[in-house]
Amino acid sequence: MRIRPHLASRMVLYQLLGPRCVDSTFSSPERDFTAKAINELWLTDVTEHHTSEGKLYMCAVKDVFSNRIIGYAIDSRMKSRLAVAAIDDAVARRGGSGMIAGCVVHSDRGSQFRSRKFQQVLRHYGLVGSMGRVGAAGDNAAMESFFAVLQKNVLDRGRWDT
Repeated sequence: MRIRPHLASRMVLYQLLGPRCVDSTFSSPERDFTAKAINELWLTDVTEHHTSEGKLYMCAVKDVFSNRIIGYAIDSRMKSRLAVAAIDDAVARRGGSGMIAGCVVHSDRGSQFRSRKFQQVLRHYGLVGSMGRVGAAGDNAAMESFFAVLQKNVLDRGRWDT
C-alpha cells in the first residue's frame, strides 16, 4: 500500500505526539472548578523532587469535593505509566470503576496525560478526560498548591538519599 505524501506527515506527527489533546470539559468563561459530590471532578498533576540519587517524580490525583488526595504514584521516570498508576490507585481507593464512571479528570497538557496509555485507562474506567487551555496556569492551581505545601512542609525539611 502506498501512502500519499500529504498524509504521511500527519501519520508521523501522530506517531511522535500521540492523540490530540482533549479540549477542556470546562468550556464556560468562568471555568468553575467546584464539585457537588465526591467522584465528580478529579485534578491530577506531576511534581519532581531532587534526591541524592537523582530526580523523583510523583503524580497525585485530588478529589475536588473532598479536597483530598485519593491516589498517587512515585517513580524515577516521568512517563505515562506514572499517571496511569496514580489513576489506578485513585480508582481502587474509591471503590472501583462502578463508583467513578463519568467523573471528570482534569490535568494540564503534559505529555504523560496526552499519552495513548493514559487516554486508554480513562476510557477503561469510564472517566472523562479534560485538559487546561494553553497558557491557563490557574486551571490546575489546586494541585500546584498541594505540591507547594508538600515541598515546603515535608520534602524541603531535610536531605533525601533516595
